[in-house]
Amino acid sequence: MPRNTLAALSLLSLIPMAQAADAPNAADAASPYSLTANVTLASQYRYRGLMQTDNKPAIQGGFDLTHASGFYLGNWNSSISWLNDSNSDVSAPVEMDFYGGYKGNLTDNVPVDLGVLQYYYPGDYPSGYTSPDTTELYAGIGYGPVMFKYSLALTNLFGFADSKYSQYFDLSGNFDTGVWGLVVNAHVGRQIVRNVSNGSYTDWKLGVTKDFGQGLSVSLAYLDTNADRAVYTNTRGRDMGRATGLLSLSKTF
Repeated sequence: MPRNTLAALSLLSLIPMAQAADAPNAADAASPYSLTANVTLASQYRYRGLMQTDNKPAIQGGFDLTHASGFYLGNWNSSISWLNDSNSDVSAPVEMDFYGGYKGNLTDNVPVDLGVLQYYYPGDYPSGYTSPDTTELYAGIGYGPVMFKYSLALTNLFGFADSKYSQYFDLSGNFDTGVWGLVVNAHVGRQIVRNVSNGSYTDWKLGVTKDFGQGLSVSLAYLDTNADRAVYTNTRGRDMGRATGLLSLSKTF
């Protein structure tokens, strides 16, 4: 065999070895962290069934940093008016949420989610006003498309005095219809507010989400509660828990 042919074969034999040597380096270069961002324009902001923007549109968005192990940190923000709507001496137009926790799976189709969430409302408050800032621990477990989540307030709950250790029970499901990318969203929740007469209530939601791909989706939902109007009526005379429709456009990056 000619010497130049031998040399060529020897060179070719080294290529797989070089590729094998490069493979671990490529794997090492892949980061275990992932960062996503989201932004939403909604016809209004409702939280646990209660109006947060006095039936006016809201702009919302945040970031999520996730590790391959399942641990995560995040921030979410929204325009609000409910604090000023309840007391004209308050100026607090933004809700800022900071959270961290762990998501994993006990077994196939049994996800778990454990974490802590801090609701922060920067602004100006009159003397003696009970801070609306709230810290909650949460734990969730699911099966298939259904998730149950329990939240426990370690502080006063959203400005209610002496309401520490209030609880929220959340049962939600997202069901793929298999038609035109439509997903049915269903939810029922129970808010227990400690030491507040008639402050506890149930909320529920039924909606549908259309995924357009590339992180773009549109949602339409019907929401209602049985919240006591005597407790949950703002200074503008609006029942904060009355039934409503909600339309939102979201983009994830």
